[in-house]
Formats: sequence, C-alpha cells, structure tokens
Amino acid sequence: MRCPFCHNADSRVIDSREADEGATTRRRRSCPACGRRFTTVEEAVLAVVKRNGVSEPFNRSKVVAGVRRACQGRPVDEDQLKLLAQQVEDAIRASGAAEVPSNEVGLAILGPLRELDEVAYLRFASVYRSFTSVADFEREIAELKARQSASSTDDPAPPAPRAPVPSGTVAGT
Repeated sequence: MRCPFCHNADSRVIDSREADEGATTRRRRSCPACGRRFTTVEEAVLAVVKRNGVSEPFNRSKVVAGVRRACQGRPVDEDQLKLLAQQVEDAIRASGAAEVPSNEVGLAILGPLRELDEVAYLRFASVYRSFTSVADFEREIAELKARQSASSTDDPAPPAPRAPVPSGTVAGT
C-alpha cells in the first residue's frame, strides 16, 4: 500500500479489524520511510458478469431500481426495497464466488421479492423469466397458491378454547 504522505510504495500493517459486520477490514498502517500512520479500508469486490461477457461491480442501486419498477403502485416503501437489495447482496456473497452471472442476481431477487409482494413478484418474474402467454402467468399463480396453502397448513392451529369450570367444582369430576 502506497503511503499517502510521502508516496513510498511500502507500508507495514500495525493492526487489522473487521468492520461493517465483517464486510470490510480496517487496517492501521505505518510508513517505514516517513514514519507516519494511516488507515485503509478494504472491501472484497463482487463482480457481476453480464450476458455479453462484460464484468462490472455489483451495484445495489441497480437491484433497487429494477425491483422498484416491479413494485410501482404497490404498498412497498423505499426502506423495504433497500432491505431486499441487502438480502440479495448477502445471498450472492454467501456463495463465495468473486464473480456471479447476472442471471444468478435475478434468481436471488425472486425469493425475497415473493415474500415482500406477490404482485410485484409476478411482474418481475414475467420479465425475468420471459413469460410469453397467459399459461405462464397461470402456472406461476398456481405455484404461489400452493405455497400459500402449504404455509398455512404448516402453522399449528391454536388450541380450542376450554369451557369455564364453575367455581366450587374440580375439573374432570
């Protein structure tokens, strides 16, 4: 790392710490030439490989912009969109790959968007998966309904209310 004061090409790491929940590393450095200290912040670059082969850094704002179009007119606020973009980035980074194809970004968007708003999910999926007919929409809606019914059967039913026991008697006698 080049010293920002004397531009010496060498520096020594004095201390390293994780920051931003492990997303970045802060390093305290010392220059052997001038003796001054400085701090650097390092972050792993996540690259997205587009269909045409061009690689560019992952950009959360592009995720937000794409999902915002699908959420137009829906009760979804900006904070929810930013949280979704964070979830997408976290999921992609969890794969451990330095470069991911753009279609994996789209797949990573679909899950959180389905949970956020089903109508927006259908809009996004129709473009992302290139729906060509009403049958494509019907198939996706049927899958959404099946997921809903499966999740409602997974929830245990609340216990039936018990009849009050008159005072002075013992229950079960």
